[in-house]
Amino acid sequence: MDRRDFLKLGSMTLAQASMANMAMPGQSAAPAGKADHTLRIAPVTVELDHSRIVSTIGYNGTAPGPLLRMRAGKPITIDVINDTDTPEFVHWHGLLIPSDMDGTEEEGSPAVAPHSQRRFAFTPGPTGTRWYHSHAMAMDDLHKGAYTGQFGFVFIEDGKDPGHYDQELFLALRDWEPFYTGMMEDNDDDTHSAPTPEKPANLNTDPGGLEVGSVTYSINDKALGSGEPIRVRPGQRLLIHFLNASAIENRRIALAGHKMRIIGLDGNPVPTPQTLDSLFLGAGERADVEIEMNNPGVWILGSTEEDVRHQGLGVVVEYAGQHKTPTWIDPKKFAWDYAIFGSTASTSPAPTQTLDLSFEKIPMGSGKFNLFTVNGKPYPHDREFVLQQGARYRMIMRNRTDDAHPMHLHRHLWELVEINGKKMAGIIKDTVVVPYYGRATVDFTADQPGLALFHCHIQQHMDYGFKALFRYA
Repeated sequence: MDRRDFLKLGSMTLAQASMANMAMPGQSAAPAGKADHTLRIAPVTVELDHSRIVSTIGYNGTAPGPLLRMRAGKPITIDVINDTDTPEFVHWHGLLIPSDMDGTEEEGSPAVAPHSQRRFAFTPGPTGTRWYHSHAMAMDDLHKGAYTGQFGFVFIEDGKDPGHYDQELFLALRDWEPFYTGMMEDNDDDTHSAPTPEKPANLNTDPGGLEVGSVTYSINDKALGSGEPIRVRPGQRLLIHFLNASAIENRRIALAGHKMRIIGLDGNPVPTPQTLDSLFLGAGERADVEIEMNNPGVWILGSTEEDVRHQGLGVVVEYAGQHKTPTWIDPKKFAWDYAIFGSTASTSPAPTQTLDLSFEKIPMGSGKFNLFTVNGKPYPHDREFVLQQGARYRMIMRNRTDDAHPMHLHRHLWELVEINGKKMAGIIKDTVVVPYYGRATVDFTADQPGLALFHCHIQQHMDYGFKALFRYA
């Protein structure tokens, strides 16, 4: 079996993984003996290139942290050691695990106290590309939370796949050295040409608050032109797991001179893989991509935005025997459309209940920063969203702001139903970009008892109101 076939099995393991996790309510007790993995939170330096060295907080002396491979359905233990002076939370993004293990304060997960350690014990699932990252609130401190180097890949497999690819790569898109600005250009949405069914008739024209920007980027820990290139040979087939690990921006990337066959989104196999010129990822989203190396030369894999690419978001891809200046070719422009990856009809039960959510932004509603609301209120939403266990829900997300928001619901998986009126089915995700002044509808089953945090994956938006806590009756 090759990894493509393995990814196709991912959806078959969802129910099994969910049942396994539900059956282990007492997992918070730390078992004796050595843990399967250890993560140490401590200051690190990241040499993006010879002229830019970033001082941040990372895992095990690096940023990104180590790739953690896990076996679906096999209980695992992870010791997290906090060598910093502030409490920390490690969130296991995309995993179906109990809320006390999920790594968020809002869900009741205990913090990893300063200069102490905590053991995580859970049963990983479902299979596919997941990730882990800090879930500490940053507020006005740009040296905390997702602004730091605390992120890394988790890959959950069934242990039966030999990986019939010539290379398998894990590449995280990242921005560094964030700063506040009142001159933010919103050029990352990639949705401004889409329909705007939720655009208010009367727009709020009050001056906006400070936003977070960056002009320093990398793929993994190296800026474009620094570090080793990705070395390939003609005829090779690559499997690349992409992650947008940004705390700030959505991104579109491409490999010049090549096409990408996208076979999975957020670690879940898509019903209809597509071969495209570029890939769009909201903050927190992942994609599994096959690339056939059939165009010898020296190419650039990176951001389609010229300024962002020149400021580091890229990596050189070099064919054997080629010694040229790296080449960039702008890919064909097209609107990103989740629907093309879907099936003709859903095989899931029809929803019986509806959650209708509207998102709004209040300029400078939190002092010098913007405030975000869900259904007219910022976090907290005390017992406003109460789920009935086992029920199937339809969630309608109405974005009445001028940003594209990557929305994430912890410990649950969504099936995309509609974006701006366009119907779709069969696409399973845990993070969905709700377009600029647009609408996204998802279905999900309330099958993970406990607290579940719902939020925008842009750190500043989450810090300033854009989150809600779902609970079970």
